[in-house]
Amino acid sequence: MEMQPAGSFARAAAAPGELRLLTLAELTEPAFLASWERLVARASEPNPFFEPWFLLPSLRGFDAAGAVRVAAWFDGGRLAGLLPLQRSAAYYGHRVPHLCGWLHPNAFGGVPLIAAGHEEAFWRALLAHCDRHPGAALFAHFPLLPAEGPAHAALLRVLAAEGRAHYASAEETRALLAGTSGAADYLAHALSPKKRKELRRQRNRLAEEGALTIERLEGDEDLAAWTAEFLALEAAGWKGEAGSALACAPATQALFAETLEGAAAAGRLERLALRLDGRAVAMLVNFITPPGAFSFKTAFDEAYARFSPGMLLQLENLALIERPGVRWADSCAAEGHPMIERLWRDGRRMVSRNIAIGGPLRRAAFRLLMAYETRPRRPS
Repeated sequence: MEMQPAGSFARAAAAPGELRLLTLAELTEPAFLASWERLVARASEPNPFFEPWFLLPSLRGFDAAGAVRVAAWFDGGRLAGLLPLQRSAAYYGHRVPHLCGWLHPNAFGGVPLIAAGHEEAFWRALLAHCDRHPGAALFAHFPLLPAEGPAHAALLRVLAAEGRAHYASAEETRALLAGTSGAADYLAHALSPKKRKELRRQRNRLAEEGALTIERLEGDEDLAAWTAEFLALEAAGWKGEAGSALACAPATQALFAETLEGAAAAGRLERLALRLDGRAVAMLVNFITPPGAFSFKTAFDEAYARFSPGMLLQLENLALIERPGVRWADSCAAEGHPMIERLWRDGRRMVSRNIAIGGPLRRAAFRLLMAYETRPRRPS
């Protein structure tokens, strides 16, 4: 990727159709932040992980070397597309140089922020830039694109029109909450009468242990204390034992605290807790990004596992589909998650796509890689 000196965004207005690669310092300039917020408001599909309140702490915490650049595409002088990019040689356990959309393990969506109606123009500009500045990269890799979303559909149209080779390097389907009925009707169709009865029994037994309450918060009320409580609850369980809890590393702990604070300030945050005598036995965080929502993190007290507190709190979380403007919620959970897929009946298919870039020789090499990765596999 062609790099630009810090401060270039402020020095000159963007030309129509221009694509710039911006540094962290440039992203935080007031003029760019304002244009970024306007892009969020008119994006064709939401992605909280590329909004300022999430992406900026992510870059500070997980790009210490400053290797990531954010591709900012302008149309008519207005910011109309945004995607963080990096060069990488790490490719599914192999060493293969490529350009890729940048994510970290706690960012669960790679779709660019693109102004509605500008999807094809954005992809054409981005791929043309990759063609002109491939460096050592063999191909471009764009991870975790919603397969049925407008950005991916536009990308496929552009690839077909340009005759550009491509293939899906990975796919997964994760639980999705969607529907037009209320939470009670959804639950009645999602779970059998026997299972609903069992959950009522577990709730009643849990209530015998003390005063059982549901807490639902928006904004920054008691946010610092709530955040610390969540981190401690998660770290006390199996994730803490495995070293994968957010509190196990300063970078992930800081990311969680900063993104919750930023989401609250942006009006994007919802927090739920199931409390027993005031102490949380299950907690979860949602990002509200109409027309969607994202269930970011959840934790529960394993000492009460026999009462299924996590599932009991998810029953309360079905109210997401009753929120004005929210039509669906992404679980952000791994495919095959044993709890959430029992309750959230629909699926959101995510695709990671590899795309040919550069000149004829590079594209020929890419076709060899594509033939190898898409070859028929013998049943094991």
